[in-house]
Amino acid sequence: MITLVLGGDVNLQGRTEPARAFDALSPLLKGADLRFVNLEGPLSGSAAGHGGLDIPHKPNWRHSPPEMAVALTTAGIDVVSCANNVTFPPSAALASLAVLDQAGIAHCGAGVNLTGAHTPAILERSGRKVAFLAYTSLCWPVGQAARADSPGVAVAGAVTSYQPDERVLDVPGRPPIVRTAPVPEHLERVIADVHRTKAAADHVVVSMHWGLPGDELTEYQVAYAHALIDAGADLVVGHGPHTVQAVEVYRGRGILYSLGNLVFDWPAMRGRHLDGLMAGCVLGAEPRLELIPVRRGEDNTCAPLAGEAADEALRHVVTLSAARSTRIAVRDGIGSVAGLSTPRQ
Repeated sequence: MITLVLGGDVNLQGRTEPARAFDALSPLLKGADLRFVNLEGPLSGSAAGHGGLDIPHKPNWRHSPPEMAVALTTAGIDVVSCANNVTFPPSAALASLAVLDQAGIAHCGAGVNLTGAHTPAILERSGRKVAFLAYTSLCWPVGQAARADSPGVAVAGAVTSYQPDERVLDVPGRPPIVRTAPVPEHLERVIADVHRTKAAADHVVVSMHWGLPGDELTEYQVAYAHALIDAGADLVVGHGPHTVQAVEVYRGRGILYSLGNLVFDWPAMRGRHLDGLMAGCVLGAEPRLELIPVRRGEDNTCAPLAGEAADEALRHVVTLSAARSTRIAVRDGIGSVAGLSTPRQ
């Protein structure tokens, strides 16, 4: 039996005491065998103070100082995903990986080349190996994806098409239906990654940076999630929309479509997208998945919710998840996901 605690998007900057960034979440982090978050912002340092732009197509974005790594180490974060839309340019990705290596934090989803970006982080606890793979569907189309001979992130892309609404014939201006689907060769690659990783580890967790802000899932999210579970993943954990989305149990495995934000310091995110989830997961013969709502306060401190505020946040997740035929029981500020089954042998 392995216990995991998983969080969503984490951005670290502008803190005078970065070691205290996760203080209010410490009770949730302690006691787990492994702790995972999505690192939404390379620890590469910012070029903004020297007249440059960290990401040319996101002029307001600032990368994080390397010294912010102490926030992760103090919190006991064991492994992070680096596969997201702000791990860019490749030089920043490589600089951040070096900082993580020096700090002793495992990482996945970015590398010196395609092979490196698709290599899992494998951690062992109590004689059991847990592998983490990470991909992003949100990425800049030029220069961000890792290639055979160049650094970057692991991409699981999607294609978008527009289907005319049937009422467009008599209602001019009727908006089209947006359809999305995985890029076929990307889907084949991630399935092969899971198959290969499953042979090297007891459990496989796949991180996906995807989706749109809001409650609604895109078609490609569901397609990727189901394919990953079919390939042998034990858990799919999503982030990227900066909002909480549905939980689904598919073939006895958990899919967390979006955990929302956790500790998030980027100034443009202050005062919005405040709610998130942390997930506690047990992998093994008696799997469990529990949801703990968290919220960033006026001082941007992220802390667990309690009482009616917690129950209200969880009821929202219950409603979203019911649309995916998934039941969640709420009690004492914790959501317990029903329907998980023992791993396939």
